[in-house]
Amino acid sequence: MKKWIFLLFLFISTLSISAQGGFRFEKEVNKISIPFKLINNLVFIPINVNGVELTFLLDSGVKETILFSLEEQSDVSLKNIEKITLRGLGSEEAIDGLKSVGNQMEVKGMKSSNHLLYVIVDQNFNLSSHIGIPVNGVIGSSFFINNLIEINYDKRKVFFYKDSRRNRRRIERRYKKVPITLEDAKPYVNANVVIDSELIPTKLLIDVGNSDAIWLFQNANHKIKVPVNNFDDYLGKGFSGDVEGKRARISEFLISDFKFIKPIVAFPDSSSIKHVTMVPGRVGSIGGEILRRFSVVFDYQNEFLYLKKNRRYFAPFVYNKSGIEIRHSGVQWVKETVQLRAFPITVDHVEINDDKKATGLKYKFQLKPVFEIANLRKNSPAAKCGLLKGDVIISINKNIAYKYSLEQINSMLRSEEDKWITIEVERDHQLLKFRFQLIDIL
Repeated sequence: MKKWIFLLFLFISTLSISAQGGFRFEKEVNKISIPFKLINNLVFIPINVNGVELTFLLDSGVKETILFSLEEQSDVSLKNIEKITLRGLGSEEAIDGLKSVGNQMEVKGMKSSNHLLYVIVDQNFNLSSHIGIPVNGVIGSSFFINNLIEINYDKRKVFFYKDSRRNRRRIERRYKKVPITLEDAKPYVNANVVIDSELIPTKLLIDVGNSDAIWLFQNANHKIKVPVNNFDDYLGKGFSGDVEGKRARISEFLISDFKFIKPIVAFPDSSSIKHVTMVPGRVGSIGGEILRRFSVVFDYQNEFLYLKKNRRYFAPFVYNKSGIEIRHSGVQWVKETVQLRAFPITVDHVEINDDKKATGLKYKFQLKPVFEIANLRKNSPAAKCGLLKGDVIISINKNIAYKYSLEQINSMLRSEEDKWITIEVERDHQLLKFRFQLIDIL
């Protein structure tokens, strides 16, 4: 399944990172709920930073809190800033960044004081254009560390529970309890994968910020091999550049008492993860495409994960068959017509219908999104039919593109059916039309 994997790992080349206090309840309450947006299996929550509300990607795969895309949030004031160097996923070189200490973060009754922030100053690193909503940062282990944290994918709410015996017993009655380890402030779980009929034990990072089902690193275990039926794909973007690799289906994935048949696995190239410092024994990650099939409770203090099936548990594993990665590339003014309806005029109880006045048209201008092709998978149906990177999408299946959200377009391209897609694009001021079929090659 196509996803947006940003900021899965962070390596600070100039600094060591000290632990942060995390979020604490401001009042004597037992739990707090926070609504979130779920886009491409990723969780986005509003958090105030020094009094200004920003949108964060919730990511158990990092321990830091990272800010970017602040050009529209010039009123954010950061404390005690110094320059640093950042390096992470991707095959390119490190990038410049900032470190800021002494900040205050708040989210609906929860507060984290003296919060450490890292800032990416490169404005080209922009998660918003790939998600379709403004995104200002990523928050990691400080969100999870002090309390029981439930991510309820069905209700689209995050719940903070006080770490009490009462709350723990209630959760244990309703959820399957799974042991985890907390290493370098990140959670790891033991699971099994079946590749070519061989059962392989695996140690995986539990990564809420990865929207794929599973990642496996080929060089981490000699038994982990990419199935013969696979394709090359763009897997996402990290601090140090694009992440490339392969996608394939494996026979099974098993975690505790839960089994998934033929999930889609990403196998990143070794060059894309060369800057990532691995904990001993780790061979990959479990991401949002698996986690969204449960209600998930994280218990960092006692090193447990709690899982309960939800209505998505048996959903099929699908991927973007088209080979197109689409991004939001700005906005445009669009003139739309609005139908006006006039009420009949009554004079001395006689109704008069003036056809010229009964109906009419009014024009209004609205800002609408512009979508363009950001990446194109080699030998994919979209590439074979003639589409190119940089093409601006005008319509999809005869419907104007701006009437869709970015998530709706991506969902259309992940269809289970081998349906036909017609796309009209603008290229060099010319309108061109292309047609291709979504075919499952796995």
